[in-house]
Amino acid sequence: MSLAEKLLPEFDEEMANTRKILALVPDDKLNWQAHPKSNSIGWLAHHLADIPSWVLPTLNLDQFDAGLEDPPQVILSRAEYLELFDRNVAEARQALLRADDAEFAKPWKFLWKEQEVFTLPKEAVIRTWVMNHIIHHRAHMCVYYRLNDIPVPGMYGPSADDAGM
Repeated sequence: MSLAEKLLPEFDEEMANTRKILALVPDDKLNWQAHPKSNSIGWLAHHLADIPSWVLPTLNLDQFDAGLEDPPQVILSRAEYLELFDRNVAEARQALLRADDAEFAKPWKFLWKEQEVFTLPKEAVIRTWVMNHIIHHRAHMCVYYRLNDIPVPGMYGPSADDAGM
């Protein structure tokens, strides 16, 4: 079994759980922030929708400078976040399927404005900076939902908002 075949069930589960969270983005609260230093619900939704796209530069490049990227476009609705997310997940999944084990073992360098932040094997980048990163920010969104009385769906089992809990 290839490494991609081993990663895909985990990738698919985390993307399905993330889609559940994005499907609840409240269009009327995109600018809501938990704290002045916190990002808004809209920013967080865009970040969650964008993270799967990171698989492509990870597998197709040997380094990436995120500090040279253009700021993300403004998105104004849940439907647009879901469309972006679904497109990014489909493209990421295809990239994972095309990658061979040797590609996953290659080192990948993350830069910020030409300064090296880290170098890791591409497999570790997929696990840490894509899957773990999306889980981390998905948890932020769940807290935001709780603070706005938006029921949180179960992901690894039922949540306190599921019937019977």
